Amino acid sequence: MRNTPLREAQAGQMLLATGVVLLMSLLSMAIFGVKVAGLTLPHDPASDDVIDTTDQVLDSIQALTQARIELWMDGGLEPVDAAELALNTVHDDFLHHGELRGVEIKLTNMELTEVDATTLEVRAELGVSDGEAMLNFDVVFTLDIQSS
Repeated sequence: MRNTPLREAQAGQMLLATGVVLLMSLLSMAIFGVKVAGLTLPHDPASDDVIDTTDQVLDSIQALTQARIELWMDGGLEPVDAAELALNTVHDDFLHHGELRGVEIKLTNMELTEVDATTLEVRAELGVSDGEAMLNFDVVFTLDIQSS
C-alpha cells in the first residue's frame, strides 16, 4: 500500500485530535479531584466572626447610641426624635461595618419607650450572619435624655 501526502496529513490530524481528547480528559479528572478534596475539609472552628461581631456590637451599641442622642439633642432636636435618629444612624453604621467585614448586621423591631422624663428604653432584635452561621439576640438598654 502506498502512502500519499493526503493520507499522512489525515493521520497527523487524527493523532492530534486524540492527544487533545486525552488532555481534556486528564484536565477534567484533575479538576474533579481538587473539588472532591475540598469537600472533605472540616469546618474551620477558628472562623467565629458571627460571635465576635455580636459581642462587639453588644459592647458598643449603648454608648454609641447615647453619644449620638446627645449630639442630636445639642443640635436642637427633641429627645425622642433625637433617639430615633440616633438609632437609625447607628443601625446604618453597623450595617456598613458588617459589609466591610463580610458579616451582615441588622437591628430589627426597634422600639423606644419612655421610662420617665429622663430615660428612654430601647428594645431591638440584633441579627448577625455570615455565609455559614446566623445569630439572633434581643437587645435592651436605656438612654439618658437629660438636657445638657
